[in-house]
Amino acid sequence: MNSKNAKTNIKNVKNRSKTQNDEKFYYSKEQDEVIVNDVLKDFERRREERKSYELAWELNMNFMLGNQYSCISPSGEIEQSAKNYYWEEREVYNHIAPIIESRLAKLGKVRPTVSVRPSGNEQKDLYCAKLSKAIINNLTDRSNLSELITTATIWSEITGTAFYKIIWDDLAGDTIAYENDKSIKAGDISITVCPPFEIFPDSAGYTDIEACESIIHARAFPAHQVEELWNVKLTGKDIDCFSFNNLLLKGGMSGLSNVTRLSHSIKHDQVMVLEKYIKPCESLPNGRLIIIAGDKLVYDGDMPFIIGANGSRAFPFVKQISTSQIGSFWGVSVIERCIPIQRAYNAIKNRKHEFMARLSSGVLAVEDGSVDIDNIEDEGLAPGKILVYRNGSTPPRFIDGGSIPYEFNNEEDRLLSEFISVSGVSEIMRNSSIPSNVSSGTALNLLIEQDDTRMSVTAEYIRSAVKKIAQIAIRLYKQYATSQRLSQITDENGDIELYYWKGSDLTSDDVVLDTENELSQTPTQRKNMLLELYRDGLLNDENGRLSNRNRTKLLEALGMGIWENQGDLTQMHIKKAIKENLNLVSVVPSEIDDHQIHIEEHTKFLLSDESQKFSKEHLEKLTEHILAHRSMIYADSQTTQN
Repeated sequence: MNSKNAKTNIKNVKNRSKTQNDEKFYYSKEQDEVIVNDVLKDFERRREERKSYELAWELNMNFMLGNQYSCISPSGEIEQSAKNYYWEEREVYNHIAPIIESRLAKLGKVRPTVSVRPSGNEQKDLYCAKLSKAIINNLTDRSNLSELITTATIWSEITGTAFYKIIWDDLAGDTIAYENDKSIKAGDISITVCPPFEIFPDSAGYTDIEACESIIHARAFPAHQVEELWNVKLTGKDIDCFSFNNLLLKGGMSGLSNVTRLSHSIKHDQVMVLEKYIKPCESLPNGRLIIIAGDKLVYDGDMPFIIGANGSRAFPFVKQISTSQIGSFWGVSVIERCIPIQRAYNAIKNRKHEFMARLSSGVLAVEDGSVDIDNIEDEGLAPGKILVYRNGSTPPRFIDGGSIPYEFNNEEDRLLSEFISVSGVSEIMRNSSIPSNVSSGTALNLLIEQDDTRMSVTAEYIRSAVKKIAQIAIRLYKQYATSQRLSQITDENGDIELYYWKGSDLTSDDVVLDTENELSQTPTQRKNMLLELYRDGLLNDENGRLSNRNRTKLLEALGMGIWENQGDLTQMHIKKAIKENLNLVSVVPSEIDDHQIHIEEHTKFLLSDESQKFSKEHLEKLTEHILAHRSMIYADSQTTQN
């Protein structure tokens, strides 16, 4: 995690206890020490219980990098396996890296968009739902959510699990004032990615975050930052930050097969900071947040974020996994399944090369004392070499090495097939090539669909994570955006709209996904389906014509909402009609109005429950306005006939 963001986030958690009416607990020095000792003991227990998972993650990373002769020792450390013989080949033929790269490329298409369902069918509810969607889209762009998803997906594909942390950042957002030459920010949402090494649940037996009783978020901070944040001066130490800061992962030469291996790093003058989030319960209705820097208690108060269902406080984390594991908090990476196959593949390839080396160089049999052994060992049998041997002895001869057994080639092909079966990544996805035994276009499409089907499970976990992030974001805005805000938001047609809003305007957090699973249908398939519906006339109205509204929606679905002027014109007519519903100035329509669109919008408003809030005179005036639109349509048709 970026250290600057981490610093801001923890500082704001501390300061918010003074502004959001959250309770902060005050204890004596002795009580503080008891709390610190309890949290540190709990953290050590969790770290010890999770050590086996961390070793598996580190082993996955080594195999991804190519250090594939590493293993977990009985003492619980990652070590290099030794050679059986000095001449043994230990080359690496890495198939895991291209498998993961192919999966990441496929999952890179999964970028779902969300909508917010209105809480009612009134015009105000529809507007609030539209506003919520616009704000979420704006947050997605500002926070570079697509890049965050990419980072989290890399972690989840290699280790099996990744986390997003969504909190309110008081130092983000627009500048609203200046005080002592320092800018005062309006505050905004901060979204960061946490690798699994930073998160410690109270038990690995829970299957999701909501089921956990408490979660510890552990990170390392420079000692001077801790002093700036909490005015606590602590002596920094050298900390092995492999488990707490992904920025410190680096590569080094393993000395075996000249491949890169994962190595631990040491941070100097560091202080370990632990954030322990405790879920609300009967004794703690608002939950609890304890922050410890080193061995000092720097914060102890209510859990600050009201982001749970029904206005409850909850953990500010969202989990994303690659594949679920029954009865486990942690996901499973496809690398874990490929490691045994990769080891067997490396072994068979190296044995083949050793066999070929024997065939090409030969194995020489000589009688004891018949030749100069040292000379042969140093120089070998070069072409044209004169070999002198003792008179009366048997001349040296090459031993017949035979040929490479067929089983070697058969086993190599079988292992390559196992890579495909276990990883779900076929030759088409990994090599961008068509298998030699496939010549039918239908069979090729079936293979592509099978690839997408295997990947769709992982894609659904990404989509679910994005949906939860959007829900938490809306709830954070409802909690902290208490004053009026001005947001400049670009709609689907490229028009810039200004919204004045505050958190109370976001009446619904019922987030739904706009798109189907991106891997179930490619963009080209979806566009072709829309064009087929258009050609079959299924998008036409009762008169057999394609209405302007349907034309606009079709163009937007084809990705041409900004390019097509008709789409912009239709949206402008709809917006004008909606404004007239609320404040009708003249009963007589304008000559430039698209009468059919206006009639549809005015009629929908009169049939909605929101119209009951307006006076009888306003509704009668709007009815006369609709009749005037129809009269103008009739007049235009008569003029055309004449």
